[in-house]
Amino acid sequence: MKILIMGLPGSGKTTLAKKLAAKHNAIHLNADDMRNKVWTDLDFSISCRMIQAQRMGSLSDILLQQGFNVIADFVCPTNYTRELFGPAKIIWMDTIKHSRYEDTNKLFEPPKNYFLKITNFDYDVDAI
Repeated sequence: MKILIMGLPGSGKTTLAKKLAAKHNAIHLNADDMRNKVWTDLDFSISCRMIQAQRMGSLSDILLQQGFNVIADFVCPTNYTRELFGPAKIIWMDTIKHSRYEDTNKLFEPPKNYFLKITNFDYDVDAI
């Protein structure tokens, strides 16, 4: 199982990812942790966002091939970055309309395809 939890900063991606990872015995890949601890060469430019999506997707695929369930959470702001991440069940955290980062708000494209759309913070994690 490969899940991408995506949405604007502050939408609850990490909170949901932690709960689902515990429920499904999955490895949780958090984009902020990866950017701060592993891929310190990346900034928030469009080109670096694309690189991060590709790296997060490739790492997820490697772990998936090894038999692990993987849940990645990050903004993944455009349809193209989601394509670069690769095939996954997408959970769209559509709980806020604007984040505190105006550049991300301008860049963000609602996903065309998703497995589940969560629109408020009052969701039942057991139903996911």
